[in-house]
Amino acid sequence: MSAQISPVVAPIAKICAKYDDAYWFARDNDHKFPEDFVRDIATGGFLGVAMPESVGGAGLGVGDAAQMMHEIAVSGAGMSGVSAVHINIFGPHPIAVFGTDAQKARMLKPLIAGETRCCFAVTEPDAGLDTSSIKTRAEQDGSDWVVSGRKIWTSTAQTATHMLLLARTAPKGKKPTDGLTLFYTKLDRSRVEVREIPKMGRHAVDSNMLFIDGLRVPGDDLVGEAGKGFDYLLHAFNPERILVAAEAVGIGRNALKRAATYARERVVFGRPIGQNQAIQHPLARSWAELEAAWLMIMHAASLYDAGKSCGVEANAAKYLAAEAAFKACETAVITHGGMGYAREFHVERLFREVLIARIAPVSREMILNFLAEKALGLPKSY
Repeated sequence: MSAQISPVVAPIAKICAKYDDAYWFARDNDHKFPEDFVRDIATGGFLGVAMPESVGGAGLGVGDAAQMMHEIAVSGAGMSGVSAVHINIFGPHPIAVFGTDAQKARMLKPLIAGETRCCFAVTEPDAGLDTSSIKTRAEQDGSDWVVSGRKIWTSTAQTATHMLLLARTAPKGKKPTDGLTLFYTKLDRSRVEVREIPKMGRHAVDSNMLFIDGLRVPGDDLVGEAGKGFDYLLHAFNPERILVAAEAVGIGRNALKRAATYARERVVFGRPIGQNQAIQHPLARSWAELEAAWLMIMHAASLYDAGKSCGVEANAAKYLAAEAAFKACETAVITHGGMGYAREFHVERLFREVLIARIAPVSREMILNFLAEKALGLPKSY
């Protein structure tokens, strides 16, 4: 397991230092996408941290990407900061692996340069985690495809120029996921209605319903082979779980730092509250849990970057990180007492945002199902 600090950490930290608590507080209030922050990340070349050098990426590993996303989160940017660039880090992976050279140049280069923005149109309201049950259809019309259907929880679609779109092009085969096809295409708003979903947190990055009605997709926008789209997405699942885990730990560590500072400075009954074990022990426990989760994240990333199987480790990392981060943020709010409920101390913002890591991109219950089957050899439960 590598414990080396990635070369991306220092320059990312320098960028994040420009965007302080006041900036993210403002974005939480005005719900505006952090365009200037993303522009700085793109200008530094970091949107392609794990993309091939041949298309303008840095050619680094998932371990480097995880450290980058952790650095953004731990700076205080929270889930709003990491979600603004998250899709660029893992989303284009199927294109990098299964796209043609022409597709890689056409699709990835402008993404990495920040000239285009992608959203991830996979989840559907009636399917949820059961991807095999999606109803969005793509019918071939000459060399083109015509797509109709609905998507939900599509982040950044308010400003995205393109979307990575999964649609059914053939009936289910031997596997329920057979017949699903992946496209990377322009988000044509004359054929796609983007309707924002009001939500409790991560206000700077929008979540949306997409209503797709007769969207014409050029044949050249099909990634890989028709009918194998879900298999291509699987290649991005483990890196995504690792990245979400790293982001969660970053949020938890930032909340814990705020809580420890408050506990040292807040004096009640003539002594700092951090002198009381009832305050100390929950904070110390969260520190240990976050450290343990981080080790699992780095272990999973090292396996992935070495080309080894890491499904169990990546899912375990996501589970441990999300739970540890949630507990750390909850503890931070409680440590602040009544002021933890006040927006000026930011821990309530982090607490709202850290819930995302518990829910998405896969629930903790589904991860436990997976671990029971794959790590313990128990019968599949779903």
